[in-house]
Amino acid sequence: MIVTLTANPSIDRTVALTSPLERGAVLRAESVTAQSGGKGVNISRAAVAAGVPTIAVLPAEKDDAYVLELLRDGIDCRPEQPVGPVRVNLTVTEPDGTTTKINTPGAPVDRAALDRLEQALHQRARQAQWVVLAGSLPPGAPAGWYAELVDDLADTTAKVAVDTSGAPLRALADQVAHGGSAPDLMKPNGDELASLTGEDPDEVEADPLAAAHAAGLLVTRGVGAVLLTLGANGAVLVTAEGAWVATPPPTTVVSTVGAGDSSLFGYLLGDLRGAPPVERLRLAVAYGSAAAGLPGTTIPRPDQTRPELVDVRALVLTKD
Repeated sequence: MIVTLTANPSIDRTVALTSPLERGAVLRAESVTAQSGGKGVNISRAAVAAGVPTIAVLPAEKDDAYVLELLRDGIDCRPEQPVGPVRVNLTVTEPDGTTTKINTPGAPVDRAALDRLEQALHQRARQAQWVVLAGSLPPGAPAGWYAELVDDLADTTAKVAVDTSGAPLRALADQVAHGGSAPDLMKPNGDELASLTGEDPDEVEADPLAAAHAAGLLVTRGVGAVLLTLGANGAVLVTAEGAWVATPPPTTVVSTVGAGDSSLFGYLLGDLRGAPPVERLRLAVAYGSAAAGLPGTTIPRPDQTRPELVDVRALVLTKD
């Protein structure tokens, strides 16, 4: 069972252009799609497609079109009373796969709204193998709220994965650095990891060994594993057992939206299957590359992934 929290859900609208994006020009769209989304919801979508039990916790009215779509798609969601409507995010994709995202902030929350989500999450966590805290926080939420949740979930048997950025990511890293509760998995990208460790983001993106050294800092501080997604360069996994880099198969990129979420699910799926770290990483990259080859926020099915085409090799980390 995977329980996901999407604290700031969104309706994801994707406009696929017939030509490159040009400021100030009149452009034509090949298609416009919309889907109930958010990082946690995307992971629950992937779980449903793979036959993995999942529950999505999120703030929304029970009869909101957002929730009804999730239920129609087979996602067991537990909506909690929101403080405002679900936000709308816009993605513009170009023919070469270049993706431009415009994200709105969402409705401001109060402590009562956060407490409702926390209570619902903690209740479901008791029956889960993994709890996933994913995405941005809504306006009004303290930057350290995810760090609070990691600490709160420590009294359950569930493993905790966190995929966020900006101030919430820094707050969690600060908690870990000072000996506080650490998640079992963190999934930053190159820029996000560099912002925590002070490394050069371009070097982290381009050099798997530099990326692994940077991720290793979090592992030495108590994080169970760091899955570092590097876009077209694949991904790096660092655990206490070692470090590995995976190269994706050749992929015609259509949209990168949801690729990181798919990678995270691939890793969780491998863990639920009892796979060793190498195979978890292989599945993560297979899912991420499959998502990049699909339009909009489409989450791949297992039969659309090609883990056998993902090359994984070990990295040797030297101590300074």
